[in-house]
Amino acid sequence: MNTDPLDLAGGEQPPDTTFDIELRLFVDAVYLRYHYDFRQYAPSSLKRRLRAALGHFGCQTLSQLQDRLLHDGSVFPALLDYLTVQVSEMFRDPPYFKALRESVVPVLRTYPSLKVWVAGCSTGEEAWSMAILLREEGLLERTLIYATDINAHALQAAEAGVYATDRIAGFTDNHRRSGAPTSLSDHYTAAYGNAVFDKRLKKHIVFSDHSLATDSVFAEMQLVSCRNVLIYFNRALQNRAIGLFREALCRQGFLGIGSKESLRFSDHHDAFAELVPSLRLYQKRGDA
Repeated sequence: MNTDPLDLAGGEQPPDTTFDIELRLFVDAVYLRYHYDFRQYAPSSLKRRLRAALGHFGCQTLSQLQDRLLHDGSVFPALLDYLTVQVSEMFRDPPYFKALRESVVPVLRTYPSLKVWVAGCSTGEEAWSMAILLREEGLLERTLIYATDINAHALQAAEAGVYATDRIAGFTDNHRRSGAPTSLSDHYTAAYGNAVFDKRLKKHIVFSDHSLATDSVFAEMQLVSCRNVLIYFNRALQNRAIGLFREALCRQGFLGIGSKESLRFSDHHDAFAELVPSLRLYQKRGDA
């Protein structure tokens, strides 16, 4: 069973049969009306987020919210911000990025061109981090980064590459601890309370809508980074997503997932070798 970090402090919500029935009907309605599939997301996480959404929309029950969802097209974009988790920071978990520099980049240097997939990119912090890392390692000019998410609002923010300056101190510390040979300030300009990241980085990033629940593989990759996304899926959807990553990766390509995630119970576990086990960094086996 998945453990949602949103539920770690408060434990599981008490059972609510009516709410559970409404939840099943609600996610079916979202899928049928808007073609977004949350039917295999971890129930504990969905319940927490939808209870918060009820307050925002002034509804007492999911049935009331479902009625508005089906008959008012303006509701769904706002609801999507509740259904998807937009929590990220640049160079989050610095040892992960340091491991990329030390264990993955030397192999990536052997390719004449590179494709990298940042799946579930949220508001873009990891995609921009990846671009900066690859620039610092001399690989960005031959790389195309695909940054994907299902939330259109998040993708717009990601593509803008603009972050509040009060977040930059934390980003800078993460960047330094990732083994960076440059200063993060080399990659952005500050203006009017925001940091705007270098548009030359953006030339190598494609921001696009993609659902791990319903969509297919779209290119062959040398590296896939999907961190802190699988924890919000149930076992079946985790398995589907990992299968997509396996299919997308080239022979001996690399996969990075979140620190609380694992391939251990996936049908695709045997297709990957542990490269840096403590940091959930894997390499696709040559015969997979």
